[in-house]
Amino acid sequence: MKRLLLGLIGHPISHSAAPAMMEAAAQAAGMRAHYQLIDVAGADRAELARLLDGVRRLGFAGVNITFPYKEAVVPLLDRLSPGAAALGAVNLVRVEADHSLTGHNTDATGFLTALRSNLADRVRSGPALLLGAGGAGRAIAWALREAGVPELRVYDADAARAASLAAMLPGTRVVASIADGIRDAVGVVNATPVGMKPDTGCPLDTALLHGGLWVADAVYAPLITPLLGAARAVGAAIMTGREMSVGQAVDGFVLFSDAAADAAVIGAAFDAHLAGRAAPVA
Repeated sequence: MKRLLLGLIGHPISHSAAPAMMEAAAQAAGMRAHYQLIDVAGADRAELARLLDGVRRLGFAGVNITFPYKEAVVPLLDRLSPGAAALGAVNLVRVEADHSLTGHNTDATGFLTALRSNLADRVRSGPALLLGAGGAGRAIAWALREAGVPELRVYDADAARAASLAAMLPGTRVVASIADGIRDAVGVVNATPVGMKPDTGCPLDTALLHGGLWVADAVYAPLITPLLGAARAVGAAIMTGREMSVGQAVDGFVLFSDAAADAAVIGAAFDAHLAGRAAPVA
């Protein structure tokens, strides 16, 4: 039986559904996986380099990368996939047969799959506002443009970071405030960690929400974030972070294992994790 050693580097990650999803995917594919959470706060370049060297040497098939290290790991890798290079952000590192490290971005492809499955017509109907221009924001911005958003507006407290993202994608512009960005927009996406347990905040003034919007959140713990709860209360269409998480896990398992991924199994493992129960046996 093929065995996979996998992991996740980031902070905070105790809530992560990744172990449940990847281990269930491996079982369904006739493999056995162990997925290790590597929760490291405040790692600088040198510490990240040491962690990645451990991944290279200790028999890992690869690791996922999450907040706040999706951009910081980029210069520490041996090569990048074309998508990751274009985005300047990585959420998956694959260990190759020669022990070199290749960075990929399955956040982007996973969110695109989610959009096409859940909000395809709405996404193309008008401008959208993206909150956050970090690693997740870059991936989501690419997916939104690929899905046909006619105009993408980006807001980030770090204006230079927002400008960098906007320069990367034609049809994208920086807005000075959330209120300016949401004016006449049809969609809003939160790509910040605001609202992720234990935080209970909302990334915008909920008075700006209305029933004509579609609203998506990359956060999935809790599944209905303060943003999504407020959006649902006014009649807006919502998409939870589940869709992006499952989509990126499907694409990620293929990269880690060179085997097909069962999306239904991965989705069921995600749901079981959030419900606090053991994943169903495939």
